[in-house]
Amino acid sequence: MNQHETLLSGQHITQRWGGLTALDDVSLEIERGTVHAVIGTNGAGKSTLINILSGELKPTEGQVTLLGNDVTRWSQPRRARGGLGRSYQRNTIYPDFTVSENCRLAAQAQIQRPWVWWNNAQQCQISTTNASNAILQAGLDDVSNSIAGPLSHGQKRQLEVAMCLSTHPQVLLLDEPLAGMGAEETERMLALLEQLKQDHAILLVEHDMDAVFRIADRITVMVNGKVIATDTPANIRSNPDVQTAYLGEH
Repeated sequence: MNQHETLLSGQHITQRWGGLTALDDVSLEIERGTVHAVIGTNGAGKSTLINILSGELKPTEGQVTLLGNDVTRWSQPRRARGGLGRSYQRNTIYPDFTVSENCRLAAQAQIQRPWVWWNNAQQCQISTTNASNAILQAGLDDVSNSIAGPLSHGQKRQLEVAMCLSTHPQVLLLDEPLAGMGAEETERMLALLEQLKQDHAILLVEHDMDAVFRIADRITVMVNGKVIATDTPANIRSNPDVQTAYLGEH
């Protein structure tokens, strides 16, 4: 396995709505074994970019490649089955179900088998195993039988990652996974990301700059729908264009 092979890429992505250009010729590559952060102020185009990479939006121009396949016209469910997992800014868990049930449902969505309609879905050994492994990997095994609704905010964000992992993705798109977290919860999530990047390619959209500069291997900076820099955290921090446009330094 090539530790730094490119698993997800966007090439010359442009998104227009009428006279508004939300993304303007954006290109980036996400490699296995790395956390690639995308930062920028509100309106920079981060959400539009992640929506195009995940398949929620079709770009006006450009190409998306996943595991060597041109997936530009693939639907979101097809990309998920093809190895892409995504979490959202807002919790998308089933609050009335247990942690295990949340992850099992995610796993079942990945390996749908409508032709075995006579089997009880809860008895699907593959889904149950995938869910259990994801829960263990996400550090939620001690609450696996707990109802998801009363979990702490940090645990709910961990659950969302576990639900992604239940689908066996190779690429993870994580949209502000640290939002609203306290210091202890942030540390747990950063430790989880550090662990997950060994076998995955991770795209991280995040506003917590301290966390970004700690965890990211590469950072892409966006301003007004354009990429102004992609580099290592150290070089991004010292980049004069980034300091002027985003970090507020002169």
